[in-house]
Amino acid sequence: MTTIPTQLPTQLQSVRARVAAACQSAGRAASEVTLLAVSKTVEPEVVSQAFDAGQTAFGENYIQEAVQKIIELRHLALEWHCIGPIQSNKTRLVAEYFDWVQTLDRLKIAQRLSEQRPAGLPPLQVCIQVNVDGGTRKSGVLPGEVLALAQRVAALPNLCLRGIMCIPEPASDFVAACALFARVKAVFDALNAAGLALDTLSMGMSADLEAAILSGSTMVRVGSAIFGARPPFKPMPAQ
Repeated sequence: MTTIPTQLPTQLQSVRARVAAACQSAGRAASEVTLLAVSKTVEPEVVSQAFDAGQTAFGENYIQEAVQKIIELRHLALEWHCIGPIQSNKTRLVAEYFDWVQTLDRLKIAQRLSEQRPAGLPPLQVCIQVNVDGGTRKSGVLPGEVLALAQRVAALPNLCLRGIMCIPEPASDFVAACALFARVKAVFDALNAAGLALDTLSMGMSADLEAAILSGSTMVRVGSAIFGARPPFKPMPAQ
């Protein structure tokens, strides 16, 4: 049986207060930043409680786990973001069940998502993942290669390119985090200057959302600060 944490509404409100305070410090309106609750390994009952507390946007890393939750919670007005890697054999599930994809880094995956998006659904909202650290083992497109991919993705019929996202390595301090996020913001600004009308800059998590918001983030992805420490997810039995 699932144990629903009684402190979840309080933790969710605490994160919202952090976002609002960070926006105020940055001279921005709190409405400029969307809070995405990262619900990987969180069971449906807990997601439902977060919804009751006013949270509607949720991010999932594991596609099969997410699809089970999306199906079980389809009676709720939730917005689902794929924020994990996407393999070619999982694109159909993503295209059919998710509202957003934030981790595009290959044209092949984008093309498959566009082709497999059901005709009755609105375009899939997408972001390109930028590898701002330059690590060869990390997912994401190097900053100098983002524009070429973005232009191709923007032309696909069943996708709507909204912006970029990043998952950098933890910075040593606040100043270092701001410098890292500033590099991502520069990529975002360059894409808009090139004629792509982007509105989403997804960067910042539980530990560094203040630095991300100061640097221009429009969406922060927060998991542990909302849901606390979570055990590994146990898949629900097939229906």
